[in-house]
Amino acid sequence: MAVSGRVAILNEVTLHKAGDWQLCFQRCRYMYDDGSVQDGFRFIWRRPDGSLQAARGQARIPSLKDARLLMAEAEKGGWGQFELDANDRFIEPN
Repeated sequence: MAVSGRVAILNEVTLHKAGDWQLCFQRCRYMYDDGSVQDGFRFIWRRPDGSLQAARGQARIPSLKDARLLMAEAEKGGWGQFELDANDRFIEPN
């Protein structure tokens, strides 16, 4: 599990775009200062140097085709099927 700030990246798939930027779809664990934890998914850009481009919770998605492709890759990888329980934590897919 890689940790980036207060977000642990559990899984990631990427799509290479112009200029060696990568659009990433990630399964993450968000850790807050009060000790609470929430799981979820996000899109985020990775710069050519490998660092993440945090943009106040927003990532520009070039097309729905790109979003669908990344989500399909996550499902093929076995982690796109996760859902959240009542406590916003991932549960194993059925």
